[in-house]
Amino acid sequence: MNGIRFFRTIQVKLIIIYVLLILIAMQLIGVYFISTMKTSLTSTFTNNMNEQANLLSQISAQTLSNQPDQPGNTGDQTTEEYLGVLVSSLFSISEAEIQILDASGKVLATSLQSHQSYIGKKNTSLVVSRALQNIRDNEEEIIDEDGIRKKVIAKPIVYSDKIVGAVYLVASMKELYSTVDRINRIFMSGMLLALGLTGVLGILLATTITNPIKALTRQAAAVAEGQFDQRVPILGNDEIGRLSEVFNDMTMRLRDALSANEEEKEKISSILANMSDGVVAADERGVVMITNRRAQEMLRRDDYEGIRLGDLFSMEESQITALLRGGDQSAVLYQVQTEGDEEEELLRLTMTPIHRRDQGISGTIAVLQDVTEQERLEQSRREFVANVSHELRTPLTTIKSYAEALDDGAMDERELGQRFVGVIRNETERMIRLVTDLLHLSRLDSNQAPLRRQQTNVPDMLEEVADRFSFQLRKKAIRATVRVEDSITLVWLDRDQIDQVLDNLVSNAIKYTLDGGHIEIAARKIEPASIAISVKDTGIGIPKRDLGRIFDRFYRVDKARSRNMGGTGLGLSIAREIVKAHGGHITLDSELNEGTTVTVILPTQVSGGERA
Repeated sequence: MNGIRFFRTIQVKLIIIYVLLILIAMQLIGVYFISTMKTSLTSTFTNNMNEQANLLSQISAQTLSNQPDQPGNTGDQTTEEYLGVLVSSLFSISEAEIQILDASGKVLATSLQSHQSYIGKKNTSLVVSRALQNIRDNEEEIIDEDGIRKKVIAKPIVYSDKIVGAVYLVASMKELYSTVDRINRIFMSGMLLALGLTGVLGILLATTITNPIKALTRQAAAVAEGQFDQRVPILGNDEIGRLSEVFNDMTMRLRDALSANEEEKEKISSILANMSDGVVAADERGVVMITNRRAQEMLRRDDYEGIRLGDLFSMEESQITALLRGGDQSAVLYQVQTEGDEEEELLRLTMTPIHRRDQGISGTIAVLQDVTEQERLEQSRREFVANVSHELRTPLTTIKSYAEALDDGAMDERELGQRFVGVIRNETERMIRLVTDLLHLSRLDSNQAPLRRQQTNVPDMLEEVADRFSFQLRKKAIRATVRVEDSITLVWLDRDQIDQVLDNLVSNAIKYTLDGGHIEIAARKIEPASIAISVKDTGIGIPKRDLGRIFDRFYRVDKARSRNMGGTGLGLSIAREIVKAHGGHITLDSELNEGTTVTVILPTQVSGGERA
């Protein structure tokens, strides 16, 4: 670990940077220099071989053109002797072999005594074949059995535009690569020497930079521990010296400021930390100075220092300005945005200006109280009373109107009187359904509707649901299908209550599906140990803005139409409570004018006590 920290120091980093810069520069120079040198030596070596081959080709052309066409003639021996003397005496390349071949590729002469046995045999090299085809650019590099790299060149011998033979040269490049290796060693020695000198100079230069920084670091650590009596030595007038001077001045100012504020902070911190309400304190400009832990928890943020009250509470600047100018204490409700699907929290925000004698407002104190649950209960109570009153007022008004009409003489007309009595009966039944649903919801809310689970055959249950609505389905020419996976048979559930849930879902699907539509009732297995029963229709669908409240009590997407169809607005609420009592949940997915799918997720395994 100490070794890792050592390499993280500025001194080592500077030395490494200097050494790497020199290393990279010398590597680039070395690569370019050695590559250029190697290319030049190779080019010179190749050009020398080409010149020798071209000259030998010109000299041999006349001799080869005078050979008889048939082998074994007495003239053959004289030609071979002449060419042998030519390649062994007049032409010489270090560690090279020169061969002269006739038009058929047979060796006529070779410069190596050890290869005299090749005379009269055919040279099958590719470069020879290309040369005998009058291709002049025939070069290649090979590595022989001893691992020595060699250069091979073959040139055609042409006499009067006719190929009469070829010159074949094989030269060792060992000396050339030895020269390159010597240059590499010289360059590496110079590079290592330069790196050593660079390292020494880097250490000296880095020390002059890092020593003042180390002194500043030691002083900063001392200040962090509360030691303000030490000073950083100023070693020069450069940037580091100026930094040391500013640091000393900062240390003195910090010591004075901490001494003046420490006592006040102790008092304020003690008070704020023990308050159950959230407190935010701002200066006369409305900039937040202090908040307690409870306020941070309520506001769900900790980046409060230095921001304005208007930004913190998302309030208009005019409200804050009026308050700072001396307005009376005021209280407003403030909503806190939450992440995910959590409901918004509601806080009561009370602001009180702080007055200083003869100087006006010197600050503001904001107190936060969490009234989320209180407001939620109050809102639910108001909505419930309003909804019940509205649902009961309409049928009661209708009953009153028709009763008055009967009293005014409509009873004397038998047909009209019967129609009015029918309306009164329908409205009365509607109120009875509403009260019944309210009582059912009340029992579910207070857990007074215990489940009576029994083994239920799911395919039979769904088929019976479809049969109960067969008349309504035929009336609207709606096609209904039941689809159940083979693995689903018996499930423990309260058959009566689940029937009520499915009846409500299928009834809604029929109501909001146009004539000739389609409804699908399906059940599928969901791992682990759950089933999903869905009712899918091709009806008018539900707008996205209403999906979030579709399970609320008395909530209707189209209030007038739902009421005319006989709904109380409590069916989906009752369904949700029944499913929750079974330990499951219900979801709804819908697209406007595309249809709706309601899915009920129920567990298939329950404890022994719940089966009773």
